[in-house]
Amino acid sequence: MEYLHTMVRVSDLEASLDFYCNKLGMIETRRTDSEKGRFTLVFLAAPGDVQSARESKSPLLELTYNWDPEKYTGGRNFGHLAYRVDDIYALCQRLMDQGVTINRPPRDGYMAFIRSPDNISIELLQKGEPLPAQEPWASMANTGTW
Repeated sequence: MEYLHTMVRVSDLEASLDFYCNKLGMIETRRTDSEKGRFTLVFLAAPGDVQSARESKSPLLELTYNWDPEKYTGGRNFGHLAYRVDDIYALCQRLMDQGVTINRPPRDGYMAFIRSPDNISIELLQKGEPLPAQEPWASMANTGTW
């Protein structure tokens, strides 16, 4: 397993970038705008992590700015932790066998979400290319939220 990023939702992207970059000293390593999804993702690295972050894209802080205003309550501004895994199907099966609920199954062979005992959302991403779709994952419904 490889740590990827921590995601937080921000309500004012410019104010957040001022805080994280100008005041805290973090450095923007990449940015993605999604017209269809109506959001912007900005990935930041600590100064000492910039080179490794640009090479491997981790470890990073992901700022998610949703273009449509939303009031974040109940910790919703904290999004998730993310980890790259060697075999998403094997890990999800092992977690299920240990009683962990797979909130978003890896139907696409690439991404799944689970929650910690404290309800922290954790994203699991397949290393490399997505695995071919397979059952029971391909037809498994979402459970709860992530």
